Amino acid sequence: MVGIILASHGGFAEGIFQSGSMIFGEQENVRAVTLMPNEGPNDIKAKLKEAIASFSDQEEVLFLVDLWGGTPFNQVNSLFEEHKDKWAIVAGMNLPMLIEAYASRSSVKTAHEIAAHIQEAAKEGVKVKPEELAPAEATHVTHAQQSKKGTPGKFKYVLARVDSRLLHGQVATAWAKTTQPTRIIVVSDAVAKDELRKKLIQQAAPPGVKAHVIPVAQMIKLAKDDQHFGGESVLLLFESPQDALRAVEGGVPLKTINVGSMAHSTGKVQPNKVLAFDQEDIDTFLKLKKAGLDFDVRKVPNDSKANMDEIIKKAQEELNKLKYS
Repeated sequence: MVGIILASHGGFAEGIFQSGSMIFGEQENVRAVTLMPNEGPNDIKAKLKEAIASFSDQEEVLFLVDLWGGTPFNQVNSLFEEHKDKWAIVAGMNLPMLIEAYASRSSVKTAHEIAAHIQEAAKEGVKVKPEELAPAEATHVTHAQQSKKGTPGKFKYVLARVDSRLLHGQVATAWAKTTQPTRIIVVSDAVAKDELRKKLIQQAAPPGVKAHVIPVAQMIKLAKDDQHFGGESVLLLFESPQDALRAVEGGVPLKTINVGSMAHSTGKVQPNKVLAFDQEDIDTFLKLKKAGLDFDVRKVPNDSKANMDEIIKKAQEELNKLKYS
């Protein structure tokens, strides 16, 4: 696996490392190296050498640095010269670049290939509001993507997820990179009526992916349309398991539900760190199970899958204690 070193002035590298772990999960062979105000070039060079030595594979190393020509870059570059046939440096580090690098490591085996690939993600991650401030070329591409005509066929469902936060960083980066949808559809009657939330969700879509917010009934109707959605890969987001159940009962052909996050509120118990259930939630998941669906309980793709049966059992026990206390 390609090793990645994040190098920066000050604590930027450590901060973006933490952000990447929060969104994409913990990563092996990644180190943050910082140049602090009281340090000089030799100090960061020593840190870089120590970080490289910690990797299981020191042949393939990718350096993401904050600023071309700065001291971190210059010290990386001094080490790079003897290894430029294998190592690579990309300056202008940002979070989309890092997430793309993480996603690429599972299938791409060389630092050169990853470096070539992630530059586009870094550029696409830079957006501006108002939209008219964007360069004319970028606006044209967006309009061209939106004008693509549908082709005969139905949706391909790459992920269906229950997440009370809907479209947020973990979905827009980690899950979108893993599943490669062409559309993200939030299926919720409540959100479909909220113009502000709809707008924020549409703006949060990753580059090149369309985001929509529709009621459950409309999703059921679209799922049966075999004339317009051929070649479309869809990531569905449900705010609650109840909406997911309605969709399944209405004919949306799902086989697995990814359960990522369910917010705590009054009357709910929390059987693990990210899921909170009341009795209706438990009953709904049992109905989904009876309908033949499997459960994939993970926040991000790199997490280990939790056992939904055990989670439901624990939640029921805690609800019973709450009821009779």
